[in-house]
Amino acid sequence: MTRVDTQPSYQPSIEHNLKEHPMVKKTAIILGFAFAVWAFCGALIGIGRQFMDMDMTLIVHAIGAPLGAAFFSWIYYRYFGFTTPLATAAIFVAASLALDVFVVALLIEKSFAMFSSVIGVWIPQMLIFAATYLTGHLMKSNTAPPPPLPEA
Repeated sequence: MTRVDTQPSYQPSIEHNLKEHPMVKKTAIILGFAFAVWAFCGALIGIGRQFMDMDMTLIVHAIGAPLGAAFFSWIYYRYFGFTTPLATAAIFVAASLALDVFVVALLIEKSFAMFSSVIGVWIPQMLIFAATYLTGHLMKSNTAPPPPLPEA
């Protein structure tokens, strides 16, 4: 005999959850931008390893990381900007370090040796923080209203 449930199961859509829980939406947005910065840095390292020695790759990463952070934080502040520059910079760096620990060190490298490299981790992280903070500060001081989001 087949059992038929008389109570329909209700599973709200993602859109419903985001409307009902705006903090979830904001958290997803800021973490998405933080992930984009981290992925950009990962691409610099991954591509750099293919074409340069590791020392030059780390220099390119140290230069490119704050540029990527400035770019992604500019987009974030242009269209969203619901966090302070200090909070945004802290979230970008915290997310990047967490992903470095749990993805790069534990899963890819299987070693924490990367964290002993000042030029490989700590200088780029400080520059990401500075670039994000300064971009946010400059964008927040601009009094022009943001443009509307593109239609999906």
